[in-house]
Amino acid sequence: MFKLAARRSLGTALQAAKGSPIRSSIVQQQTRNLSIHEYLSANLLKSYGIGVPGGEVAKTPEEAEAIAKRIGGDDMVIKAQVLAGGRGKGSFDNGLKGGVRVIYSPTEAKMFAGQMIGHKLVTKQTGERGRICNSVYICERKFARREFYLAILMDRATQSPVIVASSQGGMDIETVAKEQPDAIITTPVDINTGVTDEMARNIATELGFSEQCIEDAKSTIQKLYQVFMEKDATQIEINPLSETSDHQVLCMDAKLGFDDNAEYRQKEIFSWRDTSQEDADEVKAAEHGLNFIKLDGDIGCLVNGAGLAMATMDIIKLNGGSPANFLDVGGGATPEAIRSAFDLITSDPKVTAIFVNIFGGIVRCDAIAQGLINVVEQMNLRLPIVCRLQGTNMEKAAELVNNSGLKIFSITDLQEAAEKAVDFSKIVKMARSIDVGVEFSLGI
Repeated sequence: MFKLAARRSLGTALQAAKGSPIRSSIVQQQTRNLSIHEYLSANLLKSYGIGVPGGEVAKTPEEAEAIAKRIGGDDMVIKAQVLAGGRGKGSFDNGLKGGVRVIYSPTEAKMFAGQMIGHKLVTKQTGERGRICNSVYICERKFARREFYLAILMDRATQSPVIVASSQGGMDIETVAKEQPDAIITTPVDINTGVTDEMARNIATELGFSEQCIEDAKSTIQKLYQVFMEKDATQIEINPLSETSDHQVLCMDAKLGFDDNAEYRQKEIFSWRDTSQEDADEVKAAEHGLNFIKLDGDIGCLVNGAGLAMATMDIIKLNGGSPANFLDVGGGATPEAIRSAFDLITSDPKVTAIFVNIFGGIVRCDAIAQGLINVVEQMNLRLPIVCRLQGTNMEKAAELVNNSGLKIFSITDLQEAAEKAVDFSKIVKMARSIDVGVEFSLGI
């Protein structure tokens, strides 16, 4: 199964388990959802009357100190604002251990903020490169009597929202799902009815809230669903949802995701996007209207259409190869789109061959072929390119490619094209290992 950079929630893991690992994972990743920082999530929940610990964000050590003074007391928490799970167990590139720390004074707030802001936090979800921390969240430290897990997601099986809850809060929920599946409660929600009082009260009772907190927990669940629906969320994950020692129901940590297709009507939320937390290549691809996800293989893929892209990756894998990316140029495979796509593919030093698999309908195959030839010449690409163009004027396209004199190989049959791409990849890898020129190794 491909190693994917993007983090996966319980909902993603449960849904992916229903299909093939490759296909389900890519479908989940190809659906782009906005994630926002914890402090923004807390502010949004607070605006709906949902209980969260008091806190503020700081972008400098001095701001952190001032916020800690305003919060008062000698028991607070400082949290690195990095869009990745496992922050508490992560390490910064300067040696500081833990992206979530208990602090006891404004002086400590300033000290730890200085060690976090401007440095990269490495967690199990960020990979070795880590992610930059540009701000910290200073908040009250609340003590929980009970901790629960609650998430609202879209479920493909029922084609409706589903509330996923567990009495085992504050833990890695994927581990709970694996080791204690009976501890997880799933409740489908009818979008026409919503979360009724009875439904929310039953969930709160089954989780184990004390009797005096049941009504507050019920109200919190209903308000979370209101956020989910009104803000076009794809995921609301609260871990832990706590009953504190003074019997408050508080969302101690929140991870919220939103559907990119709703950007036009959720402009405020999408203004909160922090591109410093996203893969730079994926950000660049989105600017050019490309759907791009970097994978850990070595055969670059340039395809139009998500379904064809997944089929292309499947057949590469079946022939013993490994895709370096998911790249869908969409319906308009213009020379500009092809150039941007090649820029992204060739920026990965692991890439040893490129497989272009395009159906020419909106744009004719011969126009695509000419654009491809021009881009390869302009970029002076040295990698072998297997080109499969199907559709309008495909014969003329093959003629253009074959007469170009470039290392572009036109092949009509999908299986044959995949085999050739895998063969070229192996040859180039071998050539690199013994420091032989690609042209010599390919015999051209």
